[in-house]
Amino acid sequence: MGDKGGTIKLTEQTEKKGALHGIRVVEVGQLIAGPFCGQLLGDMGAEVVKIEPPETGDPMRAWGQGDRPTWWRVIGRNKYSVAANLRTPDGQELARKLILKADVLIENFRPGTLERWSLDPEELIKLNERLIVVRVSGYGQTGPYAQRAGFGGIAEAMGGWRKIVGEPDRPPSRMGISIGDTLAATYGCMGALAALHERETSGRGQIVDVALYESVLQVMEGLIPEWAVAGHKRERTGSRLPGIAPSNVYRCSDGEFLIGANQDSVFARLCDAMGRPDLISDPRYADHAARGRHQQELDDLISAWTAQFTVDELEGTMIEYGVPAGRILDAEDMLSDPHFAAREAIVTVDDPELGPTPMQGTFPKLSRTPSSVRRNAPREVGQDTDEIRRRWLGE
Repeated sequence: MGDKGGTIKLTEQTEKKGALHGIRVVEVGQLIAGPFCGQLLGDMGAEVVKIEPPETGDPMRAWGQGDRPTWWRVIGRNKYSVAANLRTPDGQELARKLILKADVLIENFRPGTLERWSLDPEELIKLNERLIVVRVSGYGQTGPYAQRAGFGGIAEAMGGWRKIVGEPDRPPSRMGISIGDTLAATYGCMGALAALHERETSGRGQIVDVALYESVLQVMEGLIPEWAVAGHKRERTGSRLPGIAPSNVYRCSDGEFLIGANQDSVFARLCDAMGRPDLISDPRYADHAARGRHQQELDDLISAWTAQFTVDELEGTMIEYGVPAGRILDAEDMLSDPHFAAREAIVTVDDPELGPTPMQGTFPKLSRTPSSVRRNAPREVGQDTDEIRRRWLGE
């Protein structure tokens, strides 16, 4: 349940199985791209065993703001921690035994690393023909760049994202989150689900090859054909999407507010809200193409109007006239927003060390087999090693 509904007691969540109940996942990745894929599968009900280096564990355990980092609580939830040094024969043997009992293996090391650790995915699939291996890397498992070190930020640059984000007179901006990593993780999860579905027919597993830069490229809309066909090269345009107007952040008397009214019928409703029905038939704004050509002057008109109102007042007007619009929220705003609470977009988990800890909920919403937070992120590296050895391996 959401924050306003109380704190989730995880001992009460064990009966919530999720759509992937019965699927076993071994995660040998670290940081974000591999572990976020594991989080998504775990939220959906899979039993995720995370293999971590003894003592140090995943570096994500120390990431986050403040003196008690909380990022691990999200990305490590719904997982079991097993300690194994994959650089040693004993660690490799334990990993191999667990992988041979698994449905999915997730890794996000540089190509060739698993092979050097005697965990070649092709060989593992020969031993466990139903195994699905999700391999996340900077540039993919093949091609001239495959062996290069890769991080999400580099993928954002190579995939085209950084080129177009920011103000035109300044260097490229960062998104503010690790979007390259999380996109790759999401595509890795998608690939795993597709492979699990195909396995129902073939009975065989396969390798899912996910490149960070390709994951970014996939969401770049018309970037490639716009250049190849029309000779248009997208550049940085700040908060504005060129040719799509009005669709921008506008200043109110006490803050900022986003309005998206570029569709003809929606623009007409905005004009009515502004008390300017004359703009509907004005040749400069009469259709989508015209508004795009006169984007700056249209934004100036709207800005002059919105500046007369508070955010609350403008939000009420936009709701009344059916114009898509929204507040610019931060974490504090989200925690008090009634819609977030009603949809359990944020859940509060009872953490044994931090106490009640709000975090994003599980998505998407499934009607019969909903995802859920069933386990806290492991507090100690390897805390579940004995349990997993007993349940998975019968040791």
